[in-house]
Amino acid sequence: MARSKEFDEKAVLRKAMELFWEQGYEKTSMQDLVDHMGINRRSMYDTFGDKRSLFLASLNHYEELIVNEMESIISSTSSIKQAIRDVFIFILNSIEQYPKGCLSVNTAIELSLLDKEIGRIVTKMFNRTEDMFNDLIKRGQTSGELSKEIDSDNTSRFLHNNLVGIRVLIKTNYNKKELEGIITLALSVLD
Repeated sequence: MARSKEFDEKAVLRKAMELFWEQGYEKTSMQDLVDHMGINRRSMYDTFGDKRSLFLASLNHYEELIVNEMESIISSTSSIKQAIRDVFIFILNSIEQYPKGCLSVNTAIELSLLDKEIGRIVTKMFNRTEDMFNDLIKRGQTSGELSKEIDSDNTSRFLHNNLVGIRVLIKTNYNKKELEGIITLALSVLD
């Protein structure tokens, strides 16, 4: 008879995600994961497979978490400009509840050139954010809030690039006021 799991799979996956987010893939050992997740090594292997499989599950969990947060933010305001600003502010304020920076950006920097599959996954994640911005811009153009002169494709890539930049700068000594200034300047392309 199979034993039931004595742990919440989502909760331990979140712990793994946070550890990879804080330390990176290479620096995180299997023992680090066992200790941080609070489960035994056998349970970890039986549930998630090897370290790479656990990392991929963590990356997927991260994307779900961030996408759900962004969708919630976007759906809570009727102003397109405010929704886009709120996404940036969410990223800026995320250091209060998550590790600094961004797991997808960290992964792009650490692993994209070394692991083609991970490179494709991260690019897909980035494209999804660009698509979100593109959709918002087009909705704003349709409603009249944004100029039809705005190139939605290039502007969505520009906004995403700035969002990635904010996620990197959060890990440095820039203060919140400086980052808010960068956000305001970046979003001026919507005026």
